[in-house]
Amino acid sequence: MSCWLWNETLELAEDYIDFCCGIQRTPPSESAVAMRHLAKELEQQHRSKFQSLSQTFLVSCGSNPSSSLRSVMEELVGDGKLNWGRVVSLFTFTGVLVTELYTREEGRDCCQRLGHTIADYLGKEKQDWLMENEGWEGFCKFSRAAREVNQESSMKTALFAAAGVGIAGLTFLLVR
Repeated sequence: MSCWLWNETLELAEDYIDFCCGIQRTPPSESAVAMRHLAKELEQQHRSKFQSLSQTFLVSCGSNPSSSLRSVMEELVGDGKLNWGRVVSLFTFTGVLVTELYTREEGRDCCQRLGHTIADYLGKEKQDWLMENEGWEGFCKFSRAAREVNQESSMKTALFAAAGVGIAGLTFLLVR
């Protein structure tokens, strides 16, 4: 098992969660900068959908959002088609959740458990996929390529189309 990959994933998840909660700090890595940018851009484009999904999720998850988030992640990539767009969707959704939990004063511990859930899933269970896609450096390459082309580009369209599949999957999971 690649402990370094889990650690990198946890660092990225914790940074994004802190960022969503308004904690100001310098991003710890290029991948953190990229995730902040892409996930917030996705959230802005689909704000009402993410808000609705997070409300539905929080009503249905009971007292254990981490366990429910894990189930959502498993279902989201249950078709075996993990891609960077779905990863960004996952981070975006989790960011919206923690923002809501934080405003409800659910506590920092609950938000940190969500970060560990992401790290366990992506950094352990999906580590083969991450390694095949060059880990978080591969994500940085993907992000750089998306930034280098203009807003109307096919790369940007592909990112948000892949993320849209993730959002649609979340919608399906949470409303059934």
